[in-house]
Amino acid sequence: MTSVTIRMATKADAKEILAIYAPYVRNTAISFEYDVPSVEEFTERINNILKKYPYIVAIDNNQIIGYAYVSSFKERVAYDWAVETTIYLSQDCRGKGVGKKLYLALEEILKRQNILNLNACIAYTSTENTYLTNASTYFHEHLGYRKVAHFTKCGYKFGNWYDMIWMEKIIGEHSANPKPVIPISEFQL
Repeated sequence: MTSVTIRMATKADAKEILAIYAPYVRNTAISFEYDVPSVEEFTERINNILKKYPYIVAIDNNQIIGYAYVSSFKERVAYDWAVETTIYLSQDCRGKGVGKKLYLALEEILKRQNILNLNACIAYTSTENTYLTNASTYFHEHLGYRKVAHFTKCGYKFGNWYDMIWMEKIIGEHSANPKPVIPISEFQL
């Protein structure tokens, strides 16, 4: 996948990005969302993220094949330096290095924004099935995340209860006077 390029998403990408996300909603417990959002709702989600954080896409042969973004970990000011990460890939692009390329690009942007903690909320199962494997856990471990929390049977989908884990990666130094977080809208990328 050496021809893959990364760029910031725009609202014009919503339909193409949603086409990647929809199978995860319809056919997996990777997303705990039950219904595929409308293009309009998805466009609004992208716009809201881009007010403060990066929302990036991976492109191959002029087609979006994956995306990654971050959102607020918690709304309180004290949490400004921590974010929640999200990544989804086109079903036929998994295991080819696209996810790693997206996450590493995302990390570089976040470091420039002065973000320190990356947190991933991941559906987890003790018994892998048609709807959920633990591939996301292994992917995050491979990229240096470590498990910091485990919640038992907190998500119900497709007639099964699923656990949720939180994984974390620290990408900066925690000083007594941290630099303020710079909104993505102030960057020339």
